[in-house]
Amino acid sequence: MDTLSYKTISANKATVNKQWVLVDAEGQALGRLASKVAKLLRGKHKPNFTPHVDCGDNVIIINAEKISLSGNKWNDKTYIRHTGYPGGQRSLTATELFGKDPARVVEKSVKGMLPKNKLGADLFRNLNVVVGSAHTHEAQKPKTINLNEFK
Repeated sequence: MDTLSYKTISANKATVNKQWVLVDAEGQALGRLASKVAKLLRGKHKPNFTPHVDCGDNVIIINAEKISLSGNKWNDKTYIRHTGYPGGQRSLTATELFGKDPARVVEKSVKGMLPKNKLGADLFRNLNVVVGSAHTHEAQKPKTINLNEFK
């Protein structure tokens, strides 16, 4: 007797197909860009997505200095950190952090949308944010993705 067999296939490190993806951040809203990039890093767009495995792609974001923030977020959005000493809380506005390093604004936004565990730390290492359009990963032949067409 010939019966159908439905087997759930769980991806692992050996069976995952990782690709290199190039994303242009020019004119993109920061939060929408970050959420779509987090999906790419996590691998949620793939049919073999497995929650506990790094099955996402390696993402290169170019033109990080050309992102946009809506409303008064350039002045109202604050990035808080702590030095570890008593009274050591420090904060920067989005404008100040952007002035120091525009790539850090994008990195912090994407990192906040990844899991807060070891897997999230591993996924974050697959992200490369570059100011300008020149990047050092030409040898990987990244595939360009238009985020406006990506769900």
